Amino acid sequence: MNGVAKIGDLNISKITDNGFATTQTGTPYYTSPEIWKGQKYDSKCDIWALGCMIYEMCALLPPFRADDFPGLFAAVTAGKYDEIHKKYTNNLKEFITQCLKCDPLTRPSAASLLEKPYFAQFELSTECLSNEF
Repeated sequence: MNGVAKIGDLNISKITDNGFATTQTGTPYYTSPEIWKGQKYDSKCDIWALGCMIYEMCALLPPFRADDFPGLFAAVTAGKYDEIHKKYTNNLKEFITQCLKCDPLTRPSAASLLEKPYFAQFELSTECLSNEF
């Protein structure tokens, strides 16, 4: 292709029907701890899902796994996962670590992630970044 990567869906969406909003989630493997706990959430849950997706692209497995929903709840809310293989850079490991912080208040925004020096080599567009759903 032309070297452009676009991510269009990060697991959580709001759907309105007759004036009422409902939340719809995709794979439970990418669902953030705050959603698992039934707490309020914002765009930081997308950062969590991004971290899960990048991790899975490296490890070929999601970072949090279990045989059932209670086990997955426990794994996600504990925030413990195996480090990606040592062949990957420390920058990539740090990126994943930042995205997979259990406390959404300590998770970076998309804009702050794009300000990291290791993204300087890429032509990135922030025109569609928003903190609103």
